[in-house]
Amino acid sequence: MLVRDAMSTVVLTIGPDHTLRQAAALMAARRVGAAVVLDPDGIGIGILTERDVLNSVGLGQDPDSERAHAHTTTDVVFAAPAWTLEEAAQAMAHGGFRHLIVCENGEPVGIVSVRDIIKCWAPVRQQVPA
Repeated sequence: MLVRDAMSTVVLTIGPDHTLRQAAALMAARRVGAAVVLDPDGIGIGILTERDVLNSVGLGQDPDSERAHAHTTTDVVFAAPAWTLEEAAQAMAHGGFRHLIVCENGEPVGIVSVRDIIKCWAPVRQQVPA
């Protein structure tokens, strides 16, 4: 199975000047654990995860004044849609992260998470009649 088969094609994108509270609210509303940060004038494409927000709040930083750019991971490993799920899982395990931005021709076209991979690999739970 390939990354294109598991990835979400609806990607939450935010700008570098979003506050962490705004980013967290958008992630919660969309029920996603990461947002792609697009900064064409700076870092290019980065990722902000729920863990980044949690770490900031845990340090006592104000989520209303902290900006996404200060917490964005910029040394991102990108996946290609044609990668196998094994390649994606290996990249995640090697890098110690749970999300990969999927790019094609330099543009983000999806995001794949550990949860997406597990859903593909785990057998579908069957309902037991009551």
